[in-house]
Amino acid sequence: MKAEIFAIGTELLMGELSDTNAAWIASRLPALGIELQWVSIIGDSLEQLTDAFTRGLERSDLIITTGGLGPTQDDLTREGIAQALGETPVVQDEVVRELERYFQQRGQEMPSRNIKQAHLIPSAQFLPNPNGTAPGWWVERDHRFIVSMPGPPVEMHYIWEHEVEPRLRQLVENEVTVTRNIKTMGLSEAAVDEVMDGFFGHDNPYLGIYSKADGIHLRIIARARDVAAARQLITPVEAAIMDRLAPYIWGYDNETPEQAVGQLLQERGLTLATMESCTGGFLANSITEVPAYTRYYQGGIVANGRDMLLAHGVAAETLEQHGVVSQETATAMARAVRQSLQADVGIGLSGVPGPEELEGKPMGLAYVAIATATEVVERELRVPPRRITIKRRVSNTALIELRKLLGTGPAS
Repeated sequence: MKAEIFAIGTELLMGELSDTNAAWIASRLPALGIELQWVSIIGDSLEQLTDAFTRGLERSDLIITTGGLGPTQDDLTREGIAQALGETPVVQDEVVRELERYFQQRGQEMPSRNIKQAHLIPSAQFLPNPNGTAPGWWVERDHRFIVSMPGPPVEMHYIWEHEVEPRLRQLVENEVTVTRNIKTMGLSEAAVDEVMDGFFGHDNPYLGIYSKADGIHLRIIARARDVAAARQLITPVEAAIMDRLAPYIWGYDNETPEQAVGQLLQERGLTLATMESCTGGFLANSITEVPAYTRYYQGGIVANGRDMLLAHGVAAETLEQHGVVSQETATAMARAVRQSLQADVGIGLSGVPGPEELEGKPMGLAYVAIATATEVVERELRVPPRRITIKRRVSNTALIELRKLLGTGPAS
């Protein structure tokens, strides 16, 4: 089944809101065996909407829309579908009564404009929306389908999970799609492409390569009659990736660096402390995104400049000989914070956040150090000179290097 998504609303075209719905829906279609081919943003224009639905029904089996189901004059998704199909919307009295009850429960009188949300065409069925006033539409015409949902994510998610996905599963029973993401760091995209040469360019299973903030990701996509058969197609490709890239692999699927590290620290009963300069607390923030971080994270220090580094245990001799930004200083930071916060593992981050040079060193130069009771891991990075990129890349590198360390030997 071929599908496309319409994100509807002039506010999206104007950049006033970001469309997160399309990505959320797109991530759920492969498991249903539905192939997404198009994603479009369409303004609140009846002419444009009618044209989009007309063209969409010619090239796709399924159109999924979000937005444009409100009660105002510029909410025109229903009208666009009706015109494309040549059908006339009719008010459904039962839905009007449901809307009236919705407002009464909130101590309000229903505005007359909300009656618009009770319109339905003959080819459509309502999709209940207990979280708002805009019911969705499920439209079927000549073996083509339109699913229209409200734009607010809370409402859209509920309708999708409780109404849309069960219906789609009944429609698409002959094929499923399974994906496997393998995440690496330490090789460039071109280097990974060269190592895996011969596996790209195939349709089933398909292997894609993507550059992300936390490294290079490889995604295997397989289609088959059921999940087990699809996984059988994935297995040999995954085995080849493991054989060729094992030293660089740090995670899988939706796993993040902070989740991977948190899980290993908990499994091994270890604690972590951090001291960072150029990342300004970004590393600590990432670590605390994991709900159970208090079980293993002792705390973090942001130490900018010589005085702060001295105050938190970095020796004056180290700073005099090597400067504030150096591998030696990053290592001293890792050891100092490990000792002062009584942790099993310490991370130190030193670098130049910019925009000016520091101690004659360029923006984007950074050093990572991970210290345990028995060893130190050190890494030098040269990151593109954009501040958020520096923060993200340096923090991710520290976490991924720690994940590799925890996965290969004792850290205490």
